[in-house]
Amino acid sequence: MINRLAQETSPYLRQHQENPVDWFSWSSEAFSEAQRRGVPILLSIGYSACHWCHVMAHECFEDLETAKLMNQLFVNIKVDREERPDIDALYMDAVQAMSGRGGWPMTVFMSPDGHPFYGGTYFPKPSFIKLMNAVNDAWHNRRADIENNIAALGESLSRTAAVTPDETLPSFALVTRACDQLIDAFDHQWGGFGSAPKFPSTMNIDLLLRKYIDEPSETLKTVITTTLDAMASGGMYDHIGGGFSRYSVDEKWLVPHFEKMLYDQALLLRVYAHAATVFQSENYRQICEEIVEYVTRDLRDLDGGFFSAEDADSLDDLGHSHEGHFYVFTPSELRNILPENLVKLAFDHYEISDAGNFEGKNILTRLNHRGDFKRSPEIEEIRSKIFDARNKRERPLLDDKILTEWNAMMAASLIEAANLLGRKDWLEIAEQNCEFLFRELRVNDQKTGSSKWARSWQRNGSPKARHRALACDLAHLVDAFTRLAEATGKSIWISRSIEVADQLFADYWDEKNGGLFTIATDAEQLVVRQKDLLDNATPSANSVAANALLRLGTLTGDDKFSRNAHEILRLFTRIAEAAPSAFGNLLHAVYLVHKGVTEIAITGDRPDLVESIKKLWLPTVVVAFGEPYESPLWQDRRPGFAYVCQNYVCNAPASTVEQLHEALATLN
Repeated sequence: MINRLAQETSPYLRQHQENPVDWFSWSSEAFSEAQRRGVPILLSIGYSACHWCHVMAHECFEDLETAKLMNQLFVNIKVDREERPDIDALYMDAVQAMSGRGGWPMTVFMSPDGHPFYGGTYFPKPSFIKLMNAVNDAWHNRRADIENNIAALGESLSRTAAVTPDETLPSFALVTRACDQLIDAFDHQWGGFGSAPKFPSTMNIDLLLRKYIDEPSETLKTVITTTLDAMASGGMYDHIGGGFSRYSVDEKWLVPHFEKMLYDQALLLRVYAHAATVFQSENYRQICEEIVEYVTRDLRDLDGGFFSAEDADSLDDLGHSHEGHFYVFTPSELRNILPENLVKLAFDHYEISDAGNFEGKNILTRLNHRGDFKRSPEIEEIRSKIFDARNKRERPLLDDKILTEWNAMMAASLIEAANLLGRKDWLEIAEQNCEFLFRELRVNDQKTGSSKWARSWQRNGSPKARHRALACDLAHLVDAFTRLAEATGKSIWISRSIEVADQLFADYWDEKNGGLFTIATDAEQLVVRQKDLLDNATPSANSVAANALLRLGTLTGDDKFSRNAHEILRLFTRIAEAAPSAFGNLLHAVYLVHKGVTEIAITGDRPDLVESIKKLWLPTVVVAFGEPYESPLWQDRRPGFAYVCQNYVCNAPASTVEQLHEALATLN
């Protein structure tokens, strides 16, 4: 038995390096071995912070009997879904087509050339052994059944690439319908949409916020604020250290899956910053500050990159792993941590009981005081003491790989939050992150002299930057770099954004139907070349690109960016009709197209005008100031004024903050 995962940089893959399974990483070596032996491939996909991945690992992959059967019957491949979301998306589509649901760990059986024929998610040991024997029997005795499955699944896997564009753009009615669907699905008691489990739905809340600023109503305000208040009051929010867990297993937002993902912090920071501005809420500002505090304290690399995640599980004093152990407390533990005069106040504030609310222990919550985020000096003292005591525990595993997509997403959110909440220090952190990405993830090809982007970076890796970037990586880079140019006035970020956008078109663009393929033309090709279309836990590559290209096209005046954004949108005209609320981020771009982009050019040294704009959440506005670059926005402009324009037709130049805001009011 040879386990090759010790050579990998992914923390998730290295978690399995001691397994008695003969693991391969995703590689030509693995496929060649399956061809040589004439056996199927068993593909296992997960990620480091996944609780049920750990459970299946303990039950199956660390078990000698199970591992022996795996090694005997299959070539076994282990994949980190965060490093290779292209592989994950392809085989997740297959599992969902077969079983009607998906999740992680994902277990897929496929032919030696990579075509899936059966799959599922978590299997306990007895079921897994039974399944492996059944697959082996089918492989040797019912090959025709397997070939039929492969053919049927191949058609399903190709559906995203087969979507053809409509002649018209998606209508604004889709935005209205999506908002109506969300209002209908709203949980009036606990917030959020639908029943348990509940996810943050950040992109849809952001869509409702856009609707609210156009047409304020108590109904919309209730849906938005009830949801934001409940999420930040329940156990999904870390009331001691800041930041959010992935989702809530119940309808109250009480019990989370305790893993903390960078992308959730990015998307939640964005929506809470927008809501803090729209509703002038100090409560939401506090949540933003604590998200950033958590990310910069616990997820930031020395050079400015952001790590991927913290695990759901951690070790107790006896070395046993438990989900959520790091975050939960018994009453006696808290009595030992706190001075006697603060115990009752702490128990009342954080809703501590002897019975507990999670496996006999307490997740610290504010659900009975929902929306009340104020903390007295005594509560801050309690919080600090619990934080210090908690940090003496064994921390959850840190997944210290740095992903281009998630980092650019976090940078874009930091830029927006920095502007809206007046935190120049956050803007500096975001710029350091973007400089890190440009320096470390943009890899020069010594043979051609050109550069290509990588997806993943790890300090101890060799090489540090690995895996060819996907369309989602570059789409988020365009967004982050464009927003950084708008926030800093530095033209270099427009140049860099253009460079990345041009590479998107050159390497990922579908010349036949429009839109972006997930994988670059010159990268390793899977059995099907797919497109990332659905806005799920993270926004799709195509929806991010549509939004970012509309902004970049308006700032530069280059029609190719806006034209390609429109081509992306036309892919969704029909498919978004069935379930518009499943395309929340895409609908941000639909909203932007139909509302029209407003351009503001501020010339000369006018920090008063610049700062007055930064404090407003204006989702249909782009801003140019500082260093000029090639664009109609800079042509024939007198210094010292703000020009408010649509389609480069401008109002009279504004020389004061009041005049600038009056000009904006006439256009919105």
